[in-house]
Amino acid sequence: MSRFKRGGKFGDSRAGFRDEKEEPAVPQGLLKTARKSGQLNLSGRGLTEVPQSVWRLNLDTPEEAKQDVSFGAVDRWWEQTDLTKLLLASNKLQVLSEDIRLLPALTVLDIHDNQLTSLPKAIGELEHLQKLNLSRNKLKELPEELWNLKDLRSLHLQENELEKVSEGVGQLCCMSDMDLSNNRLTAIPDSFSNLTNLVKLNLSNNKLRILPPGISAMKSLKLLDCTNNQLERVPEELAQMASLEQLYLRHNKLRCLPELPACKLLKELHVGNNQIELLGPEHLKHLNAISVLELSENKLKSLPDEIALLQGLERLELTNNDISSLPYALGNLPKLKIVGLEGNPLRSIRRDLLTKGTQELLKYLRSREQEPEEKGKDAPQTAMTLPSQAKVNVHAIKTLKALEYSEKQEASIPDDVFDAVCNNPITSVNFSKNQLTRIPARIVELKATVSDLNLGFNKLTCVPLEICMLQQLVHLDFRNNLLSSLPAELEALVKLRSVILSFNRFKAFPDVLYQITTLETILISSNQVGTIDPLRLKQLSKLATLDLQNNDILQVPPELGNCTSLRALMLDGNPFRNPRAAIVARGTDALLEYLRSRIPT
Repeated sequence: MSRFKRGGKFGDSRAGFRDEKEEPAVPQGLLKTARKSGQLNLSGRGLTEVPQSVWRLNLDTPEEAKQDVSFGAVDRWWEQTDLTKLLLASNKLQVLSEDIRLLPALTVLDIHDNQLTSLPKAIGELEHLQKLNLSRNKLKELPEELWNLKDLRSLHLQENELEKVSEGVGQLCCMSDMDLSNNRLTAIPDSFSNLTNLVKLNLSNNKLRILPPGISAMKSLKLLDCTNNQLERVPEELAQMASLEQLYLRHNKLRCLPELPACKLLKELHVGNNQIELLGPEHLKHLNAISVLELSENKLKSLPDEIALLQGLERLELTNNDISSLPYALGNLPKLKIVGLEGNPLRSIRRDLLTKGTQELLKYLRSREQEPEEKGKDAPQTAMTLPSQAKVNVHAIKTLKALEYSEKQEASIPDDVFDAVCNNPITSVNFSKNQLTRIPARIVELKATVSDLNLGFNKLTCVPLEICMLQQLVHLDFRNNLLSSLPAELEALVKLRSVILSFNRFKAFPDVLYQITTLETILISSNQVGTIDPLRLKQLSKLATLDLQNNDILQVPPELGNCTSLRALMLDGNPFRNPRAAIVARGTDALLEYLRSRIPT
């Protein structure tokens, strides 16, 4: 029997009916199943309104009970379960009836991707609701009754038209996951400080100028995303958020990096696309747990030697700054796998060294750090190389986890190169600058650990399916080959962040790249690509760098401006007339803004 009485205000025999309208049909089989399971999925059915039979699901006698049939144990409609989960996503709903109060047992309500402009006040009567998804609608305001939902733990309101959130939000004391991204918010109410159980808060893509100091009271917060706002500073109180693990402040107007002395658990700090000019020891000394430090598209001129304190750092993004030299101590970071340096006026490091990948760069920095001691000495040949013309640096295999066989101009990789690996874990493979026409089959022997693969400057015409077995790959370099396509199976590389395809023979943007949602960098300059699909590109929510220079793009789709995750978009050397070269030269933000202004309304 239902926990909720069928009498009283829920038992009115006419409640929920509108006789003058013909209600859309919902298959009786679905309703029957919902009475048993307590779950009803009506997503993607083109509904313009919710059928009354749904609101009255637990009130009315079902159709099967009106038929002259006998009931088995499984068909006892009077033993129905209260509806607890209702999915109405991806329909055409413009309004939601006050009759929603007739489903008081709901714990999950998903109405995302509709056309709602307002919510019924009765939504505040769903006192058991724990998860509410209202994203991708047209909501301009929220009813105060919404804040009565004291059991609510997840509230998704992204991609609406909200200009403010009232102080009442502070009553949602059980809230752990809130997404308010892609709205028009200019401020956050002080009552946010009451949300002490909040773990994830997404405020990206709004118009926020300040964050309230009370934000520091969110003692459970692990992820704070304020990407793409108008923040000029962050409150000092932010430094007190001891549970914070991921902080996103990209695409704002910050002039200095916040000091975060209490953030001992912070693993990722993303502050690209700001106006930061200085990175000092005081900014780094407390970041004991940091693994990702993203500082691209700022105005940094140097890195302090204290960067060596970040012993857990795995990825350092410095793209498009004003850095002219690097501290040699950077080479000693034991876990560093990726350093992004494109677009910096580096004078002390040869350009060809930068193209060889992160491990080569770090090795060079280490060698320079030791140089004063060894000045005047000839560097001895390591005793730990194979006798076969010193083909493989075994020392690099054992200490750097790097397999190097580059600049040999060989047509194939000898077996003894792979034999030298033995059982050592390899994270970086460099077979660049040879004459390879095919990728060596034995590469799959390294599939358990290899994360960085450089096959640039060869004569590869195709990518074999074996590459798809290297599922730890993070960085893949195919530049300067003869490739014209990539296999669809490459989608299996679920950790891939960076792919370099420059100077190949691609006539179309590889379709599989749209499917790899972890991608942060795509370099495909100097090919023959004619078009890109901005709608599919927008699905790559982590894509920050896209280099399409020197291709055959005749038209730049305005919708490309909606790819707001991009911090570096390079389009020079294409035959399009719009946008004009002067606009392209103004930088990525200005270019994206211009493209958005050209989207037809």
